[in-house]
Amino acid sequence: MPPKVKFQKEEIVQAAMNIVRKKGIDAVTAREVAGELKVSPRPIFTWFDTMEQLKNDVYKLAKTHYQEYVEAGLAAPVPFLGVGQQYIRFAKEEPELYKLLFLTKPSEAGGGAMEALRLSQDLVRDSLMRIYNIDAKTADRYFQNLWLIAFSFATLIVTDDCPYTDQEMSSVFTEMSLALCKAYKEIPGLPTGDFDRDKIFSELVKK
Repeated sequence: MPPKVKFQKEEIVQAAMNIVRKKGIDAVTAREVAGELKVSPRPIFTWFDTMEQLKNDVYKLAKTHYQEYVEAGLAAPVPFLGVGQQYIRFAKEEPELYKLLFLTKPSEAGGGAMEALRLSQDLVRDSLMRIYNIDAKTADRYFQNLWLIAFSFATLIVTDDCPYTDQEMSSVFTEMSLALCKAYKEIPGLPTGDFDRDKIFSELVKK
């Protein structure tokens, strides 16, 4: 009779993610996971042929966890703002998972900062179009630019080098949101790059 499997696959993946939360993805080794479970490494290889397979499943679990933050943001009164706030919150509460998802080269499981941008962009596009009375292309460009600001703040946070308070970060978002909305409304062709840059700048600096 084959030996009874003591741990299920999901428990091993969760143990590995616990390690990532404390030490980062590079700390996920057979020895570390076995230590987290308080067993020998053998049960790990009952379910996984390689540690890379386990790491891919950890990546997928981390994405699922991040999706919970996104869904909480979408439930906010202003969904696109809520998603941005939850993105920053995820960086604060789960810095190592943030690094795994957004500061690590995408793996077979997908991911990366650009995938997160596209996913969030799709989710909030209708909200932006409705609230700001803009078309889909303008909404996408608007969100892309604000996302880059959020990504910058989040990166400062997870590298423990962010000098800005929540209020200061919120002020930057407000300023940029207002500036972008005004510019897109008043400069035809700006969202698509079809405008006379030299002429616009010339007129602005004279004011």
